[in-house]
Order: sequence, then structure tokens, then C-alpha cells
Amino acid sequence: MSDRGEPTVAGWGNLAVPGREVLSEDLERATRAAVLSRGLGRSYGDSSLPPPSRREVVGTRLADRILHWDGRTGLLRAEAGFSLWEFNRLFLRRGWFIGSTPGTQFVTLGGMVASDVHGKGHHSHGCFGSRHVRSLRMRLPSGDLVECSPERDPELFWATIGGMGLTGHILEVECQTQAIPSPWIWSESERVDDIDQFIDGLKEAGKTWPFTVGWIDCLSRGKHMGRGLLDRGRWATPEETGGRPLPVTRRLTLPFMFPEWVLRWRLTTQAFNTMWYWRHVPRVKKKLCHPDSFFYPLDAILQWNRIYGRRGFTQYQCVLPDEAGRGAARRFLDLLTRRGGASFLCVIKDAAAEGQGMLSFLRPGISIAVDFAVRDDTQKLVDALNELVIAEGGRIYLSKDAFTRPEHYAAMDPRLPRFLAVRDRLDPQRTIRSAQSVRMFGDPP
Repeated sequence: MSDRGEPTVAGWGNLAVPGREVLSEDLERATRAAVLSRGLGRSYGDSSLPPPSRREVVGTRLADRILHWDGRTGLLRAEAGFSLWEFNRLFLRRGWFIGSTPGTQFVTLGGMVASDVHGKGHHSHGCFGSRHVRSLRMRLPSGDLVECSPERDPELFWATIGGMGLTGHILEVECQTQAIPSPWIWSESERVDDIDQFIDGLKEAGKTWPFTVGWIDCLSRGKHMGRGLLDRGRWATPEETGGRPLPVTRRLTLPFMFPEWVLRWRLTTQAFNTMWYWRHVPRVKKKLCHPDSFFYPLDAILQWNRIYGRRGFTQYQCVLPDEAGRGAARRFLDLLTRRGGASFLCVIKDAAAEGQGMLSFLRPGISIAVDFAVRDDTQKLVDALNELVIAEGGRIYLSKDAFTRPEHYAAMDPRLPRFLAVRDRLDPQRTIRSAQSVRMFGDPP
């Protein structure tokens, strides 16, 4: 609810607009005149929020039936509201895992397609939509129900992969899942002294480890800039697990909004980063790890977004391409710290081949994601970071964005005109749109 008692709908960054979510078990009926579909609302910015002139979006999370499962090949077909959490609950202990997982399991298959999600295994497994989705059933803006795939209407399919739900309502998703030897992860973590060592270690680890990720202390400067913890992981063998059953994860809930001053005080973040870095003793740790703590560490605290207070937060996630050189990460962190972008959550990942989706985020290089509380100068900070990313030849992730200017995004992504041309063909009146598409692509409000 807003301060005036109006119903609101919000993204995960607590950015809220007037509106409401209409939940439905029957997406074919509910999407006939809908402006937008929305899953579990984990996109950080405004991509799953309605445009100013419309107050309702269709919530898909009740449309969560499994329509087909092949226990021999791992081929899954389910409704768009089927969640990754439910998939893991049903199949992880039976020896199956999703082809590519984001950093939270509280997402729907439809949302994973719309964002073409990636994770710690991008260098080995690619993005979810680009590599693992086989076909989609959709309701087009015209109202027609269609099936599309890389072979059947490939233009619609690849515009929908990473297309932020703007090409039509995703009703069903068919995807290939992966057989795993056990439900446990064998992990190694290492304390790294600076960003240059971090980039080298990340790239080297990617040659032999299917999952890699790093946490960075983004407040350290000088010779220790970019120090942090580098995690490497693979599925454990049955022998390594000793047949140990995988326990159910216990979760806590953050019951209230934190006062805004907690994270606006730089010393709070600085103290956390220093403690988190030096608690990692010895320098290299090896252990058997629960997949929840490895893939989804923040999911251990439900409603963790409340830590940023009522004004909320944004995540700035960009990819810096290989051709920009190793120094691009240092230049990014230097600008971030000089502009006061303090954060206790700064994540770096290896990025490999570009996704085939017309607006898929990643390309060969490194991805950096940093969370920071919204404040009066956030727009200026994002503008400065975007200008640097443009100069480095990189781009930002639409699923996390709430502040990028349209001219900045157009300068980052030369694929945008092709995507907009597909929308012109499918939806010249912009029947399907979002608050983000109004802000970013000039859709009617």
C-alpha cells in the first residue's frame, strides 16, 4: 500500500507504482486483454510493473502445473508460473538440476525466459533461454495463441528470450534439464588480494570448474582494490557425499524495514566488508556444500530486501567485455568508490558466449553486480557508471535496472533496433508494455 492507502505493486528493489496483481490459474483466459504478465516479482527495477495508465498485471504464480516430464531425458514442460524453487524441491534429490540458474530460486520459468537468466555457470552452461529452452507457448499481442521455437518462428522465439515479456504473454515453457551425480556441491573458496588477481583467478578457474563466482570488497582502494573471495564449485560425486541425504534448508525472515541510516553510513558497509574478508581463514577452504548456500545464499533470509529501507535499492549489473582488457574492472571499481557507491554486496562472474536472445545480457567478459540503497544522487551515480560502461564497450542488465536513460541503453546495445522492429511487427500499438518499456523504449504511458 502507498502512504495514501492505494494498492501498489513493487519490484524486488521496493520500487512501487500504483497498481495490483491479478492472480490466475488460467493464463489463456487472464491474458486476453492484459498489459503485462508478472511472475514472482524478483526483477529489481520496473520491468514487471505496469505502465502509468494501467493498474493491473497478470500474476502467473498460480499457473504452476507440470505438463510433461521425461524421467529418461530430463525434458520438462510446465506452465509459466512454475517456480525454480518447486523444481528443486521435486527433482534435485532425484538427480536433476535446471540448465542454468540465477542467484535466487524464487523465480518462475516465464520470468527466467523473459530475463534469459544466467548464473555462476555461464562460462560452461550459458544462459537459460539461449541454451536450454526448447519451445514456448505464447499469447501474442493480437490475441493469437502460438508455439514458437528456434525452428518454428525463430524471430519471435529469439525476441522473447531476454525480451522482458514485451513480445507476448509466455504461457508454457519447455526446457532441457541436466542430470547430476549427487545433489551436493564440492566447493573451494579462496581469499584474493586485489582485482587483477581476481580476474586472473576467475578466468583460470573457469577452465576446469563449471561454477565460479566472486564476492568483492568494493570499498577498498589502492593496492587492495577489489580484494575478495573467489568461489569454485562442481557437483560432488556419490563417493564424496558418503550417501549423506540433502537436508531441507531452514530460512529466516526479516520482519521489518531497516532504518535508512543503517546502510547510508559508510562505516557500516566498510566494517561488514572487512569482517567478511578476514573471516575467511585459511586462505583456501575446501568443503562439501549444500546447493542452496552455494547457488542461492541470499535466499536464506526471506524479504532480505527490507534491509535497504523504505526508499529501496537498485542493483547495477553490467558486463565489461574481454576486449576492454583486465583494467576495465579496476576502472569501474575506482569510479564506483569515488562516487560513493558503497555496498556490502558486489559480485563478479565470468561471462562467455553471447546469448542468442535479441536482448540477452551477457557477452564474453566479466559481469559485475553491485547493490546500493536509493538516495538523492542515485541517478547521477548510474549515469556516471553507464558512461564508463559505454566507453568500455559493455552493457547493463535490464532485469536489474531502474535508472538507465534510454539514450545510454541505445548506445550500449546495437541489437536494440532489431528487437524494436520485431515489436513493431507483432504489436504496433504497444498493447503489451511495462513501466520499464515506457521509460526505456518510448512506449505510450
